[in-house]
Amino acid sequence: MSYVNDVIERVKAKDAHEPEFIQAVTEVLTTLEPVIEAHPEYQENKILERIVEPERVIQFRVPWVDDKGEIQVNRGFRVEFNSAIGPYKGGLRFNPTVYLGMLKFLGFEQIFKNALTTLPMGGGKGGSDFDPKGKSNNEIMHFCQSFMTELARHIGPDTDVPAGDLGVGGREIGYLFGQYKRIRNEWSGVLTGKGLTFGGSLARTEATGYGLVYFVDEYLKCHGDSFAGKTVVVHGSGNVAIYAIQKVEQLGGKVVTACDTKGWVYDPEGIDYKILEDIYAAKRSGHDKGVSLALYADRRPSAEWHAEDGRGVWGVPCDIALPCARENTLQLEDAKKLVANGCKAVGEGANMPTTIEATEYLQANGVAFFPGKAANAGGVATSGLEMSQNSERLSWTFEEVDQKLERIMRGIYHTCDDAARAYGHEGNYVMGASIAGFTKVADAMIAQGVC
Repeated sequence: MSYVNDVIERVKAKDAHEPEFIQAVTEVLTTLEPVIEAHPEYQENKILERIVEPERVIQFRVPWVDDKGEIQVNRGFRVEFNSAIGPYKGGLRFNPTVYLGMLKFLGFEQIFKNALTTLPMGGGKGGSDFDPKGKSNNEIMHFCQSFMTELARHIGPDTDVPAGDLGVGGREIGYLFGQYKRIRNEWSGVLTGKGLTFGGSLARTEATGYGLVYFVDEYLKCHGDSFAGKTVVVHGSGNVAIYAIQKVEQLGGKVVTACDTKGWVYDPEGIDYKILEDIYAAKRSGHDKGVSLALYADRRPSAEWHAEDGRGVWGVPCDIALPCARENTLQLEDAKKLVANGCKAVGEGANMPTTIEATEYLQANGVAFFPGKAANAGGVATSGLEMSQNSERLSWTFEEVDQKLERIMRGIYHTCDDAARAYGHEGNYVMGASIAGFTKVADAMIAQGVC
């Protein structure tokens, strides 16, 4: 058994109850075979065994009082995975599906994603099984204050800098930041995704979606092509999807689908991202009961609403597909539909939205596949830019941040492309992304000794 397979089997044995983490470890480590063979020092220093173990895992209870005066209790987590190249950096997720294995998967992916940005950020992730849906603003504030009361002792601008993720937007970040400031009696850039009135960065909201499209556009340019005239399907309707749709439109393409947990919409005239913005804002208002993407069809006569699984978008003919929602939402049967309908490129705007089987099928059938650790790095890259602005007590314009983001994302494409070529796998961007991110972190770990 090879060194890589041995480490994977150990993870499967120790963490058998964490399928998402096992999937992420398997996907990354199997792509590293060429670099491990070329660099025996990685095995000698047990880098794989060390990199699959978080440096620290924090779990805590979060008691809070709801609007009826009843005490509720949730679980809180922070996985501080790897700090070899910088302070832990990664989002907080508030969702009933959150458990330790989910956060380990996300934190593990974050290590390599952050390394690809070229910014000094390690990998981490956190969150809670708290569900913000249907909660009042007052209840969300009480929960966030209780959550931060415990988390505050474990984070800091040079230690661990959380951000938002699923279920954690500007409202939650504001409540979390306020409580941190209250407890620590200091103003620091300890969280990113903050409001513009208290240290946030322009273009942060748009960053992941914009960055995804910049990455795919760089691939197209390098192959003598562009988004002009392309038909694109998007899975999702949150921030990533909304601003990917906007940027595709700006570059001359047309997005014809979007979806949420209630169903999906098809608009042959092109999705109007402004309507999606309005619906998303209504969902996040604290008065979101009954709000769904079905409202889109009420405002666009050209649109068709399908009250069924959002994965139906993968059956719509397209040139490019952008999964921008949750993990494992593009499965093997979906990949077969995309290939049959002529799709030529898939860019992940979410964290591991494509199953391993679907990824392999797409690659085997000539579809250019761009993994989330590279293609959706725009969000954390702009969070890193927010950290820089906070440290310097500066605020850059939207155009300045967007230019830096575009440069980073186009650079990530070439980093992945170059790494894949260097190890004999030209065009395999999954391998290129993993190898490029891994080697940077692994070399830093060796330089710092056994720690």
